[in-house]
Amino acid sequence: MAKQATRGENGSAESQDLVRRLTLEIRSLNVCLEDFLQVRAEALGISGTQLAILMAVMDLDKDGGAPAGVVAKLMKVDPSFITLHSKALEKVGFVRRKTGIRDARVVQLSLTDKARKRLANIAAQQEELDQFVFGELSIEESTRLSSRLAALRKRLERATLKAELDTGAASARGRSRR
Repeated sequence: MAKQATRGENGSAESQDLVRRLTLEIRSLNVCLEDFLQVRAEALGISGTQLAILMAVMDLDKDGGAPAGVVAKLMKVDPSFITLHSKALEKVGFVRRKTGIRDARVVQLSLTDKARKRLANIAAQQEELDQFVFGELSIEESTRLSSRLAALRKRLERATLKAELDTGAASARGRSRR
């Protein structure tokens, strides 16, 4: 019996160590992705955050733009954060902001021709860098990795909500982004 308990404890300790290492790797990966985004953004004369917004708008734009609130949800930030940065992007001519036709409270964001051209100009370089970074992964492996990371993110979101309910308090980080 004692051996089983020890094995269980070691398994738990090993499991916790693995989770800590995985968490550190994911955090390090996030920092590297942010740095990479910043370098790409500098080529356009904008911040990494603003490039992330442009990329989100490009992905979400469906005939007339992407609602700023949807961009905020995708990026997990407060809508006022998107408003602030989209106004700056509008000033440099990268984003067009239009009041929603059906609801004047909704702001539709879309890329300007200038933004599309500038993004196209760096697309070849980006493709080369993407190949360097992700070239070892097949399309199937990339798809599987993306799906697993998305599933992990969803479980982490649910775990965060559960922890908040269990402790009776909202996380300070969650509150600051809302």
